[in-house]
Amino acid sequence: MIEVKNIYKSFGTLDVLKDVSLTVNKGEVVVIIGPSGSGKSTLLRCINHLETPDKGEIVVDGEVLTGKSSQIRKVRANLGMVFQQFNLFPHMNVYDNITLGPKRVQSMSKEDMDKTVDDLLAKVGLSDKKFSYPPQLSGGQQQRIAIARALAMNPEYMLFDEPTSALDPISTSKIEDLAVELKSKYTVIMVTHNMQQAARISD
Repeated sequence: MIEVKNIYKSFGTLDVLKDVSLTVNKGEVVVIIGPSGSGKSTLLRCINHLETPDKGEIVVDGEVLTGKSSQIRKVRANLGMVFQQFNLFPHMNVYDNITLGPKRVQSMSKEDMDKTVDDLLAKVGLSDKKFSYPPQLSGGQQQRIAIARALAMNPEYMLFDEPTSALDPISTSKIEDLAVELKSKYTVIMVTHNMQQAARISD
């Protein structure tokens, strides 16, 4: 499970998270809702240790991450994260974006990487974009590639950071459909300010 215990996080004089606690059991789908600026993304980034909490404790599968940097890389490999702004490397094609993590962290063979990429691109409906570059893709396509990249690490947990906030309605619908499919296989935490999306994903 993921346990967030009494987390505090400030940026300068701005208190973003104040005594926040959360428990997510394996197999659960949790959607964190709230208006822009309420600290949703910061909480998710603290779970993945992209931000370091000022106080409190974060535990993933029994490993206390707070203050133990040696465990962060190991646990982070089990946390697939999909960012609001895609965060694809524009100078790398789709294949290289998806395989960067498995190649560096898991030392996956080229044969296994090729199969993983083909399977994931089929899952997200973009098999014909294997050697395209991010600037050649639409926003919705880039976000689906970002999801494929997160899944390539074969994580137990999927963290979605407002993945549809910058997309058009059609692209948003496709991402929501994919999130609904993923929730049957992964533990999912999604942050959003969209109440309808929250209801659909967590139903």
